[in-house]
Amino acid sequence: MIRVTLRGLIGRKLRAILTALAVILGVAMISGTFVLTDTINRAFESIFNDSYSGTDIVISGAQAFDTDFTLPPPFDERLLDEVLAFNGVESAVGGVQGFAQLTRKDGTPILTRGAPSLAFGIDTLSKDFERFVEPLVLVEGGWPSGLDEVAIDPGTASEAGYVVGDTIGIRVGGPVEKFQIVGIAKFGTVDSIGGATIAYFSVNAAQRILGKEGKLDGIQIASDPSASIPDLIAQLESILPPQTQAVTAAEQAQSDSSNVEEFTSFIRYFLLAFGGIALFVGAFVIFNTLSITVVQRTREFATLRTLGGSRFQVLSAVILEAVVIGFLASVIGLLLGFALAAGLNSVFKSFGIDLPSSGMVFALRTVIVSLVVGTLVTVCAGIIPALRATRVAPLAVVREGASPPIGRFAQVVPQFSKLLIPAGALALVGIGIFWKSIGIGWGLGLIGLGTLFCFIGIALFSSRLVKPLTSFVGSISVRIGGASGRLARENAIRNPGRTASTAAALMIGLTLVTFVAVIARGLTSSVQDAVDDQIVADYALLSAGGFTPFEPGVDKNFAVDSVLAVSPIRGQNARALIASPEGDPQRVSVQLTGVDPTTVPLVYDFAWKEGSNDTVAGLGSGRALVEDNFASSNGLKVGGNFQVQSPSGNVVSLTVAGIYDAPEFWGMLGDVSVSISAFDDLVDNPRNLYTFLKVNGGVSELATAEFEAMLNKDFPGIELKTQTEFKAVFVQNVGNFLNLLFVLLGLSLIVSLFGMINTLILSVFERTRELGMLRAVGMTRRQARRMIRHESVITALIGAAIGIPLGVVLAAVITERLSVQGFGFSVPWIQILSFAVIAVIAGVLAAVFPARRAARLNVLRALQYE
Repeated sequence: MIRVTLRGLIGRKLRAILTALAVILGVAMISGTFVLTDTINRAFESIFNDSYSGTDIVISGAQAFDTDFTLPPPFDERLLDEVLAFNGVESAVGGVQGFAQLTRKDGTPILTRGAPSLAFGIDTLSKDFERFVEPLVLVEGGWPSGLDEVAIDPGTASEAGYVVGDTIGIRVGGPVEKFQIVGIAKFGTVDSIGGATIAYFSVNAAQRILGKEGKLDGIQIASDPSASIPDLIAQLESILPPQTQAVTAAEQAQSDSSNVEEFTSFIRYFLLAFGGIALFVGAFVIFNTLSITVVQRTREFATLRTLGGSRFQVLSAVILEAVVIGFLASVIGLLLGFALAAGLNSVFKSFGIDLPSSGMVFALRTVIVSLVVGTLVTVCAGIIPALRATRVAPLAVVREGASPPIGRFAQVVPQFSKLLIPAGALALVGIGIFWKSIGIGWGLGLIGLGTLFCFIGIALFSSRLVKPLTSFVGSISVRIGGASGRLARENAIRNPGRTASTAAALMIGLTLVTFVAVIARGLTSSVQDAVDDQIVADYALLSAGGFTPFEPGVDKNFAVDSVLAVSPIRGQNARALIASPEGDPQRVSVQLTGVDPTTVPLVYDFAWKEGSNDTVAGLGSGRALVEDNFASSNGLKVGGNFQVQSPSGNVVSLTVAGIYDAPEFWGMLGDVSVSISAFDDLVDNPRNLYTFLKVNGGVSELATAEFEAMLNKDFPGIELKTQTEFKAVFVQNVGNFLNLLFVLLGLSLIVSLFGMINTLILSVFERTRELGMLRAVGMTRRQARRMIRHESVITALIGAAIGIPLGVVLAAVITERLSVQGFGFSVPWIQILSFAVIAVIAGVLAAVFPARRAARLNVLRALQYE
């Protein structure tokens, strides 16, 4: 039986290949995801491990709590002398780190599109310098030692056209300063660090330019070979100041790597979700293909039964075919994942997400998961067709046009699809929407699971929708295609189950694309409304891209007569300590902002719950403004007291001076706002999120030109935006992310396209004699092609007619769940119409090869075909 099965599979190579394509694409996505994220992790591990290759112990600042995008607090550089005096310490060097904006030769900023612009101060004058910077490879020139010298990374040098000896502009905390490039250095074997720019200074130069005079961010220690590292760490802890820590180099490298792995884990699960979608769509394709082939092979199975084959052997034969197809497709998809990993990396780069890389990593886990998932999906999709094959009776061998009999559960399945699955789907979606106490994450998870069951239920039930939908969309084919269009419509209605399952694959893809489009429209309109509701300024200053905080020094340049108000908004992740009845304070993560009490009412429109603009004017030391949601969820009222702690460990006691309401979707101010002076006392290295300007006479071309000239001269990398342009920056960032989703969802559409091609080709095989008869009675080759093409378009439009409304409904459901976050609902009708056009185009493309095959059939051979 195994030999017969494999020979039959080889004899149906085209059908097997087309079936395998759905699995290949889904598995390639999974394999490529693992290869890409493993490669990124390996690159970072290499960077961090190499960074401490000559180090035994690392002393660094310690944050009071974990928070993203915040450097640990620096400490007094005199600690280095104390460390060097310890027994067991062979050598030690101190370092400084921060951020520095590099510029091109024409003075424009070198934009990293989200990657950091890193700056390091390294002790190039130490006698043991080479030992501690062993992973740094000097490509050209030498190391910086003077206050006006710098070394840069090769990527920056190549991209901006710099060579050793050139002068480069660098800005940190003030106007651009000029430095001479004395060297070009890279990290060991790592090809890139994700598009980041890197500048290396001497320690003294870095301390000056980064505003850390007399401070260090870290000390790397090489111990005496005879010393015990745990004992040495215990001794060092006795002299460490508060908010510092001493750990082994291995622990520090692991800590750095784990922070990166959190980010790559998000990317991994994000991409795996799209691989899962592609396989889910592929399962419909496989199910449809195997179902058709089972019908076409009725005589073959009947012959096997006549020769003594049991039902179990027939079942095993079909399952074996699924296993072979699934396994071989998974192997091809696994290997294709290499190319797809490079393609995914290019896609991320095109959207401004440049990730570090080294040699490709092909882990055993990638092999196992890819092969197991791809094979299991294929086998699971083939179970029902295999069960149908077992119902073929031996006498079917002598019957013309016999097909497998209806099973005992045939009457139960429609009821199951109409009642149980939709009921379960609605129950899950309802719980996700209305049970608010489970949180947004769990709520969206239940809605997603309910949507999955919804797809299955609709796919099972959609055969009952085929006839009315085909009658509607097929009427256009009849008018355009005449007799060919009429035959195409009748062919689609002839086997509604097959038409429905073929359309279901496209339905899922169009549902998801429509869902993203509707969510995108709601997201962009919510962003625009949030800005309109809050900002009354004429201009805004923000970093290029809009998300990177920038230095406050730029504010002073706009203290000119034409500017009525310069109002900086500073931001920092912090932690609120709120008294609780249990005694221990409740610790709540907050976004802390610093505002100028005299100018912020001129640029920000407060929607007061309790208080007024006079409350802001009295915002002195120890007083705070609190957003209404934060106040109500933590039991705070005007006059109430609480504390705020910064990541560096500084704590300030605050009294609620006023409560205001902000758009829940995007509040420009944080949960807690204090005066600029209080913010700067609490936070190390304070930075602006935005700076808003109120200008005499409002927005004008003259004012815009004047302000831009001021920025271009001294502060490249900081942009001037009108309110309309300010909204456009964030809408564009949202659009870039959503375009990435469209690209990734395109994989599921490609899978569904192959599914349509597969079904049409199998349909041509199945109707060979019919096509031969039509040709014999006068149908031309062109009419045959047109018939197949119209049938494909009808199927695609059925998928669109179900998928597009379902996507709109799903977006409405998700929007309802997110409405507590201020998220709006809006339907992009033009995009919706374009998706229907895409469905028609997909139908035309899917029909190209099957239509040509149908037109080229030899009439006499077709009439003799069985």
